[in-house]
Amino acid sequence: MTTQLIPSTPAIAQPIVPTPEPEYEHEETRALVALVTDAAELVVSEGETAFSKFCVAGSRWRHDETYVFVLDPDGNMVVHPDAALEGTNQMALRDISGRPIIQGLIDAATAIPNKRDGWHHYQWPLPGGLFPRWKSSYVRLAQAPSGKRYIVGCGMYNERMERVFVIDAVANAVALIEARGQAAFASLRDPVGPFLVKDAYVFVIDSDGVDLVNPGFPNLEGRTILDLTDKHGTHLVREMIEVVRTRGSGWVDYMWPKPGESVSTQKSAYVRKAALGDRTVIVGCGVYLAEAPVEARPPRTTTASKLMTLVRNGAALLEEKGEAAYSEFRVQGSKWFHDTSYFFALTTDGTMAFHAAEPAREGERDFALDVLGRPFRRMILDAAAGASGEGWSHYMFPMPGMVFPAWKSTFAKRVTLPSGAQRILCSGIYNMQLDKALIEDVVHRAAALIAEHGRAAFSRLRDRTGPFMFMDTYVFVTGLDGTELVNGALPSLEGRNLMSLKDLEGTYVVRDEIALAMKEGSAWFDCYWFTPGDNRPALKQTFVQKVQSGEDIFVVGSGIYV
Repeated sequence: MTTQLIPSTPAIAQPIVPTPEPEYEHEETRALVALVTDAAELVVSEGETAFSKFCVAGSRWRHDETYVFVLDPDGNMVVHPDAALEGTNQMALRDISGRPIIQGLIDAATAIPNKRDGWHHYQWPLPGGLFPRWKSSYVRLAQAPSGKRYIVGCGMYNERMERVFVIDAVANAVALIEARGQAAFASLRDPVGPFLVKDAYVFVIDSDGVDLVNPGFPNLEGRTILDLTDKHGTHLVREMIEVVRTRGSGWVDYMWPKPGESVSTQKSAYVRKAALGDRTVIVGCGVYLAEAPVEARPPRTTTASKLMTLVRNGAALLEEKGEAAYSEFRVQGSKWFHDTSYFFALTTDGTMAFHAAEPAREGERDFALDVLGRPFRRMILDAAAGASGEGWSHYMFPMPGMVFPAWKSTFAKRVTLPSGAQRILCSGIYNMQLDKALIEDVVHRAAALIAEHGRAAFSRLRDRTGPFMFMDTYVFVTGLDGTELVNGALPSLEGRNLMSLKDLEGTYVVRDEIALAMKEGSAWFDCYWFTPGDNRPALKQTFVQKVQSGEDIFVVGSGIYV
């Protein structure tokens, strides 16, 4: 029998005093909320006649990138700077990740009883811009004297996560859980839903410390994490339980990795009590603090080129001695097995034939997915199945003895034993520094796929659980006329002609990439661009390759920031 740490009914009747909601931290946010509040009050007092005021360019309601918009509950755009949108139903409008924009705005102000305002976050280009950025829109429900209801709102381009944003997300999640029970969990995990925004996500933990919902780290779901501590020894789950037990809601600070990372950053999470049927659960969401301490990354023990050399040398020994070479591969402290670097070997059907670090796994045939849904063992087999017989795979897997998954890059090489049997010899490294060898590998493989399958290969290049998208790396495909045909990271660019696109120093990026690929066949190209996430100028090195499929000629590329 387990001990429930949060009683559904306190033994001693004590008033629960919720933590006061903090004010908005940034003046820009406060000004936007005030603008929408005043606009909504104007609709309440003046009705539809207020709409003409919202349309005056240069007024308080419409200037620069700031503008008030008005929707009706059916998704019809009533007021918007783009005249083509006014009077049309925009319910189908989605951002680059497939997140519903209009439905999200309407739900923020109408989905929860007695809650008439809220935030919705989505990705959208700046006016006249090309690349989408996170936009946070605040909306309020307003009823005009006519009796009609409208959603009045305004948005700002903002990479920050205000604390109030996560309070709003938790409030919405609590209402959803108390209304739908466990059926609400699917909505909390939905990658295009309102509960996964930027690097924030809603989590649910039961009163015994079992992780029920964790979209950021799904490998933790179902596990008891009551005694989990951060790098400073903070029992974060126990602290969350105590805050909810004594105050009903509040903030807990601790170190925790951002989704997709393995090193911890200072995080502040807002947690609140919720009823899941007759059970009590903790619902929370956190914000990673700006300029907060970040755990030091572990030192990199090797490079891509060195690991490739190691695997190729091991493959030569395996081809010479056959399975007798395994005894040498098992020697800890040798060049074959040290730190977190070791060999494992697969048969061509995916059975684990040899594992230096975990011999008990030998004989298993497990095609499990990593935390991102990537079929990593199948990816390893595919990497070694090509004409070269070798290649890279990238997936997330916990380091030995660790809880959080880290990016692992594995180099695999197909080997023929003296017996004639084939094996796939592999070795991997965690948190591999992206370098030119990895980029060339992914571009060559993408080009080979296009050469064989033509445009039918494009869907595989866009697959976020496939081998062509990992870490911050993705493959793009451009037509010779400059039209972007594939862009896994920025699908909104697909179908657009980018021939006139310039980098930060005025270089015609796409034009020069195409010219270089057509002249050299394949080559590296340097340009200056904004780094993803923080928009700092940086040197980007891009590898491009010409590929022909039938009568079609394409330029395939991928890059790294230096």
